[in-house]
Amino acid sequence: MVKGNLFVISAPSGAGKSTLSAELLRTVPGIVYSISVTTRSPRVGEVHGREYYFATEQEFFRRRDAGDLIEFAKVHGFWYGTPKAELEKTLAEGQDVVLDIDVQGGRQIKKLYPSAILIFIAPPSIEELEKRLRGRSQDDEATIQMRLENARKEIDAAGDYEYLVFNKEIPESVFRLQGIVWAVRSRMRMDLLAKLNTAKKSLV
Repeated sequence: MVKGNLFVISAPSGAGKSTLSAELLRTVPGIVYSISVTTRSPRVGEVHGREYYFATEQEFFRRRDAGDLIEFAKVHGFWYGTPKAELEKTLAEGQDVVLDIDVQGGRQIKKLYPSAILIFIAPPSIEELEKRLRGRSQDDEATIQMRLENARKEIDAAGDYEYLVFNKEIPESVFRLQGIVWAVRSRMRMDLLAKLNTAKKSLV
């Protein structure tokens, strides 16, 4: 069976990454969301095993030290990681996978999976990002300033990514993400070429 494609989507907090990822999953068949493990507390409306696997730091470190996490990073004071077994099983089944992770995790994934497709979601401007963060009414002033400072560092790392999407309007950004997925699926990969040659021989 042909292995699935691995898509990594990264963005500063407030750039709309979660919204765009959810729309991509809703509108494109054959693509699965990889649920991360995190030590932060659930936000209103979040469910364990749907948005994240919520864990204590002790549980997180146990899984990390046991090699259960294929990548991990500390972001905004909390730990996040990607379960290895679930990711590799889904890819082996031929399904495409979306990882919603930060730039630290994106770099780790690219080293382990050179064929992974890295997509960076950027806000139109830092001013617009600040407006969105304040509009969420989720964070205090110190947290907002920390997120803005981290955003500047993350934007500096965007050059490591193959694709860049400026999220000005949700519909347009979703359309661009869909285009990236379909373009990647249409690439002539060696495994697909071998499958095509096999099919051609059967017609002779």
